[in-house]
Amino acid sequence: MESIPLVDLQAQQAEIADEIREEIDYILWSAAFIGGPAVARFEKAYAEFTGTRHCVGVGNGTDALELALRATGVRARGEVILPANSFVATAEAVARIGAVPVFVDVDPLHLLIDPEKVADAVGPRTQAIVPVHLFGQLAPMPQIMEIALAAGVPVIEDAAQSQGAQHAGQVSGSFGAAAATSFYPGKNLGAAGDAGAVTTNDPEIAAMVRVLGAHGSSSKYVHDVVGMNSRLDTIQAVVLNAKLQRLPRWNAMRREAAARYSAMLGRVPGVVAPVGRADYEDAWHLYVVQVDNRDAVLAELNAAGIGAGIHYPTPIHLTKAFSYIGKGLGDFPVAEAAASRILSLPLFPHISVKQQERVFGVVRGSRRGISMQVGDKL
Repeated sequence: MESIPLVDLQAQQAEIADEIREEIDYILWSAAFIGGPAVARFEKAYAEFTGTRHCVGVGNGTDALELALRATGVRARGEVILPANSFVATAEAVARIGAVPVFVDVDPLHLLIDPEKVADAVGPRTQAIVPVHLFGQLAPMPQIMEIALAAGVPVIEDAAQSQGAQHAGQVSGSFGAAAATSFYPGKNLGAAGDAGAVTTNDPEIAAMVRVLGAHGSSSKYVHDVVGMNSRLDTIQAVVLNAKLQRLPRWNAMRREAAARYSAMLGRVPGVVAPVGRADYEDAWHLYVVQVDNRDAVLAELNAAGIGAGIHYPTPIHLTKAFSYIGKGLGDFPVAEAAASRILSLPLFPHISVKQQERVFGVVRGSRRGISMQVGDKL
């Protein structure tokens, strides 16, 4: 039986292959591997897509977050508030600066950063708030921005999973002082390797990100600050330019697929489907359900050739890498409880109805994890 991947990158590549081949061949022929018109064109296009004035391409999403934090004034020993439920890179970028991750819990319905917990965590050492737009859903930005304004600290969006998500017409990556995004291949807008970007409306932040990502140099061999080497690769910019033109359509296809899943799974006992919010348009990077006996259901899906996964099995504060923060089991109960129940089902723009029906059939029929309703039909 044909396997179903968690994400089908080959279908995306097939759409753009002919379009990018000539330009990539020219780059290889000319040996113009760093910078150039392709990078500038993508930076301009992505800034326009997010509704921001500036976009600076960098090497990857983790670098993007670190550079955005540094450019907005986060320093060693400062505190940065972020959710316990995220990929480890969110906290990793904070730690690489020497700043202190301050974890907070998430809301039980969307598993996104809880504004009430953020307000409680703000203190005299707080230097930034990092809401994570997880699974393609925007964090509750109006509330987060109000808290940040009252505290006098910048908001840095972790927008790695939300390219194209919107609230009241405002696009992910345009709410805070700056935003970091990742173009890792599996993202809604994915490169053919590692890549990332910082978006902002502040020209000084944009300029500082660019300097920091070029070894702290604004001109050759003049180094004003200690920086790093993080630049958007030219070939990746070519791929991203082609995919960006298709992203609105691909996101619409993701929304249609997510709606189909929700209609199917809403009838299955023991399954909690993800839900959106009024005035929000989700990008559906991942379709994450909560299920009873998750590990058994995951095993059955994988045995059937279905590429389901877990995002993420361990809240950041419970990882060995961040044990030094001093938080343990029970400190963030919502994130901890969700970690044992969340399950990511295959979702990508080109997923077919037939593929989704097969995924649904396995989930519904899993006798280990979910009680099957006899007589259910699609």
